[in-house]
Amino acid sequence: MRSAPVTPGGDLIRWVELPGAEPARVYVHGLGASSLPYFTGAALHPLLAGRRSLLVDLLGFGISDRPTDFDYSLEAHADALAAAIEAAGVERAQLVAHSMGGSVAIVLATRHPHLVRSLVLLDANLDAVAPGPQWMGSGRIAWYSEEEFLASGWAETERVVGPHWWSTMRLAGREALHRSSVQLCRGSEPMMRRQLLGLRIPRTFLYPADDGRLPGSAELAEAGVSVVAVPDSGHNIMLDNPDALARAVVAAES
Repeated sequence: MRSAPVTPGGDLIRWVELPGAEPARVYVHGLGASSLPYFTGAALHPLLAGRRSLLVDLLGFGISDRPTDFDYSLEAHADALAAAIEAAGVERAQLVAHSMGGSVAIVLATRHPHLVRSLVLLDANLDAVAPGPQWMGSGRIAWYSEEEFLASGWAETERVVGPHWWSTMRLAGREALHRSSVQLCRGSEPMMRRQLLGLRIPRTFLYPADDGRLPGSAELAEAGVSVVAVPDSGHNIMLDNPDALARAVVAAES
């Protein structure tokens, strides 16, 4: 396990690194998750093994520190992740990023373009969402005020998300989970979709085929984003169909 301080107070982002050839790949988890359980299988897939791979936990999640004085905006997450990538001596990495991690990766590629050679986004959040009790993840968590979430929303969220997601969500800082949810629902400035459209690097967007046509897919394709509908998969594409993910990662580099 490796680590790097990423805030003025010295808070640490931690990651597990698999040695291999350059250029490196950086794997980034989604809300309430951790990269090691979600991405190890993908990083060791026969098509992807042998490359230097960093399985990074965002600040507030997994094995990384959980500061309570951090705002957990997408921009703050992106800058902290960029600091960790630079501390690792990585240049021009391929970012493979899921859900909220994909949103962070888009913002990072915009703000720190020298660090990113390509993006592979797994069902990433591209637009703002109005919080509400009808959602299961960030939208439901952001529906609480921070005080409500700390008092009772944390326990209620455990009942809603189920044991699989909770197995990693329970590792998150409570303030980190709530503030990240609020900021994810609010989105970035400019919005993640607009930033993705404007990037001039190889970009791939994977989403579950069973979800139907991806909103805005024609505009993404026109801007050069490779949009891939993944069969036999839900939101956790890296777990449900690792073969499809591996093929997309390789194709993004060709």
